[in-house]
Amino acid sequence: WRLQHHEVLPDSHGIYTQIPDFTLPNLDGNPWRAEEWRDKILVINFWATWCPLCQEEMPLFVKLQEQFADRNVLFVGIAIDDRQAVQDFVDTHGIEFPILLGEDKALELSTRLGDRFNALPYTVVADRGGKILLRQAGEMQEAKLRPLLETLTTSP
Repeated sequence: WRLQHHEVLPDSHGIYTQIPDFTLPNLDGNPWRAEEWRDKILVINFWATWCPLCQEEMPLFVKLQEQFADRNVLFVGIAIDDRQAVQDFVDTHGIEFPILLGEDKALELSTRLGDRFNALPYTVVADRGGKILLRQAGEMQEAKLRPLLETLTTSP
């Protein structure tokens, strides 16, 4: 677990305005580094299998990832949960985008991204440069997310 604090400075409340470079393992145990996806529009979702709202919004993320994949959008799920439970959920729901395992470290990251109460689900959307444009505690609505992704993928 590594969080590069020197690259991204937090605001006066200690909240990042940019996605910091972080490394977390994926379901295979391989390290996944945020910096590798800096040229993508990122939708980062903190979730758990035991969270009903997380379960409800996941099909929306799967659908939007399929629709926006060729437009440089990448959804990333950061699970605060047991690896096997997450693997079963991913298999059942046909999730194709990266799922990372974070536990306490993910909670620290979500707090630094503005999730002051460690609410799940929690989603942030960042542009290609990593600037955070949307923070959403609780279930994400398509009516809120789709227009933002449309705007980000059509602007130069």
